[in-house]
Amino acid sequence: MRLSMLSIIPVVLATGACFSLGRDTPPLEQYVLGGTPAASAGVLSPDPNGLTVGLRRLDLTPYLATPDIVVRRGASRLVVSDYHRWGGDPVEGINRAFAGYLIAAGPVRAVDVAPWPVRSQHDMVLQLHISRFEGAAPDDETAVQGDAHILASWELHRPRNGALLARGVTDYRAGGWRVGDYPALVALLDGALEHMAGDIVACMARIGAVASDVPAAEAEPLVCAPAAATGTP
Repeated sequence: MRLSMLSIIPVVLATGACFSLGRDTPPLEQYVLGGTPAASAGVLSPDPNGLTVGLRRLDLTPYLATPDIVVRRGASRLVVSDYHRWGGDPVEGINRAFAGYLIAAGPVRAVDVAPWPVRSQHDMVLQLHISRFEGAAPDDETAVQGDAHILASWELHRPRNGALLARGVTDYRAGGWRVGDYPALVALLDGALEHMAGDIVACMARIGAVASDVPAAEAEPLVCAPAAATGTP
């Protein structure tokens, strides 16, 4: 699917012969990531001198690797809605959207999302591990204000031999979410992916000569660990 087609729009499913909905039952709404202009630009940049990146399959924590859009209440209570879900495999959806944000953040010329052709050439290979990608709200059921939270670690590798070039962490909260507003939550999670792309591009800029053919034993991997951040829409 082209990234330009990934927009944050609810898809109302038509009722089929398998079931019927009562008059007061809300329709199922499904959402996809990548709806901002940055992610919709595609997987190619006009900069001929930019880096080429291979993006491995996302390592997504199991409770997030489902169609449910998760909201965490308090420290440990997870809440899902029967009527608001992801419109596809969240692993694939997050990776595709993130590829667009990585391009937009530059200086990245192209991103190949795994699986890529066997003979593909990359300057770096990126592995993401996401352990939080959800809404967050107080445990108090009367609370109406929350935020979107992404917590991820990531590694940049040399493609020729898999040597570790750098590692980092993104821990980012985007405030201003009204609990129960799922379109707004998806938009904020999109913004969290864009923020993580900025973290990783900044780390790429620090690598410099480490990404060359310097023997792995002589090149210490960088540690890029931005402090926890909070953003507003």
